[in-house]
Amino acid sequence: MQQRDATREDAHAVADLHAESWRRHYRGAYDNDYLDGDVFTERRAVWTERLARIDPAVARTILIEEDGRLLAFSHVMFDDDPRWGALVDNLHVTFDHKRGGIGTALMRASATAVLERPEPTGLYLWALEMNTPARAFYRARGGEEVEFEMSELEGGGQAMAVRYAWPDPTLLLSPGAARPA
Repeated sequence: MQQRDATREDAHAVADLHAESWRRHYRGAYDNDYLDGDVFTERRAVWTERLARIDPAVARTILIEEDGRLLAFSHVMFDDDPRWGALVDNLHVTFDHKRGGIGTALMRASATAVLERPEPTGLYLWALEMNTPARAFYRARGGEEVEFEMSELEGGGQAMAVRYAWPDPTLLLSPGAARPA
């Protein structure tokens, strides 16, 4: 497996993984008509724009591939929140590669990206409360549940979201950050 930063040429592959992940994991939160509709086209528009203007001083999209096939990605937005720091805005792993260490590798890569900055910050993300496997994954990697908030979802729908925070992202670099979820 190889890790690298995304380029504009990766927009469709990233968008397709993002849409497929939403379809698989967020039924009952996102509006089903939205998920069953053209979520792939909508995500492609979002990622085409995002990766066309990505500024590594502001954000970073990290890919993990194998033989040229996208297996996972994370998108980190630096200095997103004055209290919590950098936001892991997305972290998605293909379904058939879950529980193989790729998510842990992406969390480490996201933490490293934050720590390499001139003024490192904390790291946080939001997970839907209903996404029990993801929540177990983040807790197993030392994420602290610090806030619950009702979230309006793209395409319609609402769901309770949970903020996970790592005030010290070096925690994600330690071997203990790889505890099984």
